[in-house]
Amino acid sequence: MRRDLEREVVGRRIKAVEVAAMRSIRRHRQRRQFVDPLVGRKITAVERRGKYLVVLLDGDDVLVIHLGMSGRLLWARSAREAVPKHTHVTVSFSPGGQLRFVDPRTFGELFVTRRDTLADEVEDLAHLGLDPFTTVMSWEAFGELVARRPAKLKHALMDQQVLAGIGNIYSDEILFNAGLRWDRMTDALAPEEIRRLYRAVVETLQEAVKFRGSSLADGQYVDLFGRHGTYQEHHRVYGREGQSCPRCRHEVRRIKVGGRSHFFCEVCQV
Repeated sequence: MRRDLEREVVGRRIKAVEVAAMRSIRRHRQRRQFVDPLVGRKITAVERRGKYLVVLLDGDDVLVIHLGMSGRLLWARSAREAVPKHTHVTVSFSPGGQLRFVDPRTFGELFVTRRDTLADEVEDLAHLGLDPFTTVMSWEAFGELVARRPAKLKHALMDQQVLAGIGNIYSDEILFNAGLRWDRMTDALAPEEIRRLYRAVVETLQEAVKFRGSSLADGQYVDLFGRHGTYQEHHRVYGREGQSCPRCRHEVRRIKVGGRSHFFCEVCQV
């Protein structure tokens, strides 16, 4: 999403902003507090910090976007294109094009703040952990990082203060690729297991981006152009309960961990 946004909006100037649902901009008490800092501004870059998208504007302000559980960003070449249901915020550009924020469950949000106060506005961003896409480290340093906060591996992978950006699907795929059980403790891994885990984190996320993310049966996730991702076709365990493990042919199991479905192979993952 960040890469597509960067190609489409960087260098464009914001012509107008329409807000149809205040919940989507709930950090602002009035529409104008959100709209006024955006209109007339030029977009200079698009960054990702954990699960947040940060759109940099000329000047000192930034537009921050969090998609939540069902949020989508959709690009329209023209304002004449049909507007999807649940479109809560529309940003129009000069010359041409619209960015539409669509969110049926309204857990996502957009807000404008100054670059130097961003960490104060979003406490999560002030304490983000390692970002595997932007920070390169040795496997030894990675091992020290995860062992610093003793926890079960699945919980550690999804802890944004340890590793930034990993959710339920990719934690399962990472653990399978590393051959490790979800309930192994981070401070009890052998050196070879730490190496496998770090390699699995980096390679799994790179592969997922290559295939443009995972679109599950609910069809909620689409990219900027409304297309589904295809990484779900390459899942080794997630969503494959009862199917054969691609490594040992044992049956993939599903259990509940912290209220979420966790998929794993009880033979391959030790």
